Amino acid sequence: MSDTALIVIDVQEPFRHRDYWNDEPVPSFIDRQQALIHGAKSRGVPVVQVFHVEESGPFSEASGFVKTLAPFRLAPDAVFRKRRHSALVGSGHDVWLTSNGVRRVIISGIRTEQCCETTTRHASDLGYAVDYVGEATLTFPIIDAGGRTWSAAEIRARTKPVLAGRLARIATVEEALAGPVVKSAA
Repeated sequence: MSDTALIVIDVQEPFRHRDYWNDEPVPSFIDRQQALIHGAKSRGVPVVQVFHVEESGPFSEASGFVKTLAPFRLAPDAVFRKRRHSALVGSGHDVWLTSNGVRRVIISGIRTEQCCETTTRHASDLGYAVDYVGEATLTFPIIDAGGRTWSAAEIRARTKPVLAGRLARIATVEEALAGPVVKSAA
């Protein structure tokens, strides 16, 4: 088995039932996320799907919406449910990674600045090599306490330098699938 795992975070239907949902960026996200999933599978990299669940509302199991976002095609090697922002807290996912010898994770999914960024930070703190694939993440505008609206593009642009080098390698789909950068001895 590969020492790398692709983590597909919260690519699920409940988001369509939030007032901030916007269909416009979805086709590009689907294209990049699907390319990452297919590329991982073709290289023998296990794909882990993580669903966010809550007690009530569209993220509750009772809602019937906690399922893969259409039209994704995904046959995960493992599925976990989480109740926190990090996919590595309280889901059993961290145990699965350890027991399967995973040392490198590729992060993708929905929402760029929340669950994807939080999982990236957590994985880095736990000692994993992390590739953050921003083009395979999706987010939506946010209004801050001062009333300013931050566009999805601004949020995505902000996430890259915050994580780059210190917490993750910022990678394209192709770079993540090619594997980690190996530095040669000078």
